[in-house]
Amino acid sequence: MLIDNSVWLITGASKGLGEALTRMLLAQGFRVAAAVRRPEELAELFGQHDNLLPVKIDLNSADEIKNAVSSVIDKFGRIDVLANVAGYGLLGYFEEISEQQIRAQMETNFFGTVRLTREVLPYMRKERSGYIVSVSSTSGVKAVEGSSVYAASKFALEGWMEGLGLEVSRFGIKCMIVEPGAFRTNFFKEGSSFAFSELELDDYKDVRKTLHGHFVGWDGKQDGNPAKFAENLLKVMNSDSPPLRLLISKSAVPAIDDYYKKRYAEFEAWKHVSTDTAFDE
Repeated sequence: MLIDNSVWLITGASKGLGEALTRMLLAQGFRVAAAVRRPEELAELFGQHDNLLPVKIDLNSADEIKNAVSSVIDKFGRIDVLANVAGYGLLGYFEEISEQQIRAQMETNFFGTVRLTREVLPYMRKERSGYIVSVSSTSGVKAVEGSSVYAASKFALEGWMEGLGLEVSRFGIKCMIVEPGAFRTNFFKEGSSFAFSELELDDYKDVRKTLHGHFVGWDGKQDGNPAKFAENLLKVMNSDSPPLRLLISKSAVPAIDDYYKKRYAEFEAWKHVSTDTAFDE
């Protein structure tokens, strides 16, 4: 359960799901440290709030992360919830994605989140309480065509969070992985929260064009309501038995349900081989 007047540190607070969450928390009286690359944008978004602390963070900068966390502690004295929301999608066919693009994707979506969490954890351990929420994706459950690198970043995030939760629960710290589907944010607005492969190979020419059109065609048509994302996330965090993983997307539920069933059926079909690996007695 969340305590009243909790202090939240939210990355990616100036757009998309991070903005929706920040807006709802401020409306409910929570104290929010909104971590963004350009803090000057926050006044226009949220107005003046005594409970709002704009902090500058580039997740690729260890110094900015350390300074941001220190400023939150100086202002509020504690961090009760770390919401790792910042990230972006790198989409396209693997062979057409440069190594530089792949490394940048992993640095932001995985290593940046790891750096920030490492900086926050000592304060939570000291208090023997805390909540770490990391926003993954349905692509952290199943990859789709054109998402191999993005899915890799989210698979890494989920594996790390699952292991972290086992390690820090002894200190009263909870972990939650949130798996949103398509919400009506700027995620599919190219150049905003979505980047596309920069290389071009002849064998992918036709499917590349189709894939790109498919992704950008979703912009503004996603069925997910960001305000309902924030509302339901808080509801689940306040429940008596919050899950480790929270799938939050009406349209994604059938696809994920089908994926899990097929994966378990595959496991069952080959279990006789999986178990036939021990030394003969």
